[in-house]
Amino acid sequence: MDLKEIQNLIKFVAKSGASEVKLETGDVKITIKTGSDEKETIVQQVPMGSHMQHMPAQQQPQQQQQAPAPSHGNDSQSKEEQNTSAEEDSKHITVKSPIIGTFYRKPSPDKPTFVEVGDSIKEGDVLCVIEAMKLFNEIESEVSGKIVKVLVDDSSPVEFDQPLFLVDPS
Repeated sequence: MDLKEIQNLIKFVAKSGASEVKLETGDVKITIKTGSDEKETIVQQVPMGSHMQHMPAQQQPQQQQQAPAPSHGNDSQSKEEQNTSAEEDSKHITVKSPIIGTFYRKPSPDKPTFVEVGDSIKEGDVLCVIEAMKLFNEIESEVSGKIVKVLVDDSSPVEFDQPLFLVDPS
């Protein structure tokens, strides 16, 4: 397990609200503990076999795990365009990611996309898949309507609660 996978796991555990997660894979044992009072996440990576080198426990403050606040200024749009798009977005429903992972618009590279802009969808339709820890999770629509905009590029990493699609419910 590499550092990026461990960091993604820490973020996922911190946002899930779990207080402790233990994971054993092959020669590696990982324990992640989050304490609401302590405000820190502790990761211990202990080699199980004697042939592996010893890796020290890492302590990372939870404040470092939080994503930076999005910037409010956008150089490519004027204030009028931002106000207009904000008004249009307010009448649309935003479909958000329920998990951290990699966003895919297709079930596999040789298949067509699940949905395109302009497609009508109904509750329960699969909109995309998000791969997390080698598991592909189908993300189903919770609303009926029409896809207005796809907010994430294919094969991009997504965070928990990140907007994925805009849907016009009318």
